[in-house]
Amino acid sequence: MTAAILLALSLALQLPIAKANAPPIDADYQWPQWRGPLSTGVSMHAKPPTTWSEMKNIRWKVSIPGQGHSTPVIWGDHIFITTAIPFGEVLPATDEHAHGAHNNVTPQRQQEFVVLALDRRDGKVRWRTTVKKQRPHESVHETGTWASNSPVTDGQHLFASFGSSGLYCLDFAGHIVWQKDLGQLHIKHGHGEGTSPAIYHDTIIINLDHEETSFVIALDKRTGKTLWKAERNEGTSWSTPLIIEHNGEPQVIIAATNRVRAYHLDTGQVLWECGGLSGNVVASPVASDGFVYVANSYESRNMLAIDLSKAKGDITNSEAVVWHFDSNTPYVPSPLLYGDYLYFLKHYQGYLTCVQAKTGKTQYGPTRLPNIQNVYASLVGADGRVYITSRNGHTAVVAHGPAFKLLANNQLEDSFSASPVIVGQDLFLRGEKFLYCIMEKEK
Repeated sequence: MTAAILLALSLALQLPIAKANAPPIDADYQWPQWRGPLSTGVSMHAKPPTTWSEMKNIRWKVSIPGQGHSTPVIWGDHIFITTAIPFGEVLPATDEHAHGAHNNVTPQRQQEFVVLALDRRDGKVRWRTTVKKQRPHESVHETGTWASNSPVTDGQHLFASFGSSGLYCLDFAGHIVWQKDLGQLHIKHGHGEGTSPAIYHDTIIINLDHEETSFVIALDKRTGKTLWKAERNEGTSWSTPLIIEHNGEPQVIIAATNRVRAYHLDTGQVLWECGGLSGNVVASPVASDGFVYVANSYESRNMLAIDLSKAKGDITNSEAVVWHFDSNTPYVPSPLLYGDYLYFLKHYQGYLTCVQAKTGKTQYGPTRLPNIQNVYASLVGADGRVYITSRNGHTAVVAHGPAFKLLANNQLEDSFSASPVIVGQDLFLRGEKFLYCIMEKEK
């Protein structure tokens, strides 16, 4: 079959399972970015299911063409998802594709970079927009994709980053409003790109740490015009910027190898910085109630809790760093900050730790989660439960609180690297092949 026919079949393969009596969309429940409405991984009002399988509580399941590890974002009845679809003839590898390669995959064909809008109620495709067609200039890790950057929405427009293949602003009808070329990144080991944009009012922030000139850039969301750009003394990192307000002033917090830095949102001026992490920072920061938590686990294991009321200038080893861990910290999945508790995994393995966020006091862990292996998806929480999704198709559901209690271990016939999304009564899981909408059926 031709690639076009295969793609058409892929889009047509939609398996609605529980469309009848679907609940109405509540416009107050959104998931506008990959770490949720609070950037902590928590949905405060959602009531997702606890148990499911391929035969239980599947509201619908649809095939997604191409490959992508980006997390879907949701606004109202729109689900937005990005993917990269290979097409054309097989091409010879170049020297650049072999850059730093180990456990890597070379882009043998061109890629069609696509934004899809699905209907939240049944998973049907509302529109599909191709933003670019080109052959990626670098390889990715064998477990990665060329569409791993998650989009973000302000409820009127969608901002989708494909890294070296551009940043795109689309309206909710799928029309490209503006686009921005931010240059080619050269990623450590050629392992692929992944940092996502962050948005605050009219400003978009993108951090581009790589093996050449790294920088963070602020753009006007309405036009794509550069507001400011700050060069960074950093090698490759994959963490996404976190934008918070402290004492009424917005600041951009970026975790990276040499320093965790906070930038003034309006000017790009460094407000404070802190050493203490090691190379290959992937996990993104979380923050609440005047504290910021950053972590990594590659050359060494590190987690820092920073009191923003004391953060000014260089705070390395100062009293602003309230506590520090040097073991069992996360590498790929970002931690979950849920109420008074911080949850995180050891490296990307199935060992869960829960601590009191402000004190660092361990409540339990590292506790082995049965059947959870190689976790790339970040942890999420809702309705008194914590969800940990593994690449082998299993999702552990754990009770929120200071005592460990495993509530369920669910399995689907797919592999999951994108983070779960929780909106209303629905849990969305984006796999290698399918997007699942999971909802408890009425008894």
